[in-house]
Amino acid sequence: MDIADLLTPDRIVLDVRSRDKPQLLAEIGRIFGRVVPTLRPKEVESALLSREQLGSTGLGAGFALPHARIEGLETYLGLLVRLAKPIEFEAIDAKPVRLVFVLLIPAATEISHVAALAAISRRFRDPQRVAGLGKAETPASALAILTEH
Repeated sequence: MDIADLLTPDRIVLDVRSRDKPQLLAEIGRIFGRVVPTLRPKEVESALLSREQLGSTGLGAGFALPHARIEGLETYLGLLVRLAKPIEFEAIDAKPVRLVFVLLIPAATEISHVAALAAISRRFRDPQRVAGLGKAETPASALAILTEH
């Protein structure tokens, strides 16, 4: 699965202001509800919060990869959020997070989501790409940076 299959410019939101992880996850639910009308914001928020209770999806180096299965979802959906200010996310390196890639997974899928998570996390291990995402001025430019090979 290619990361370009998961994102569209309308699912890239730059300089979101959140004070903490719960507020961010609620905002992510609202964003998904706006851009994908079939998704219910509270359901997305609840699924992401439930997953975070199993262990933080903060992968270190200022990056988090929250993900959850959603009933009725027909295809994988991604959302990239760049925060205006980093927030505490209980990341494995104990550093705050500024870039968040959210992956929603169809509950009924039999395809493992592990490969998709690995492909996404590889993109965020490239320091030049991360720096570019930190400076991107538009969702379209952020998408280009994230999907260039």
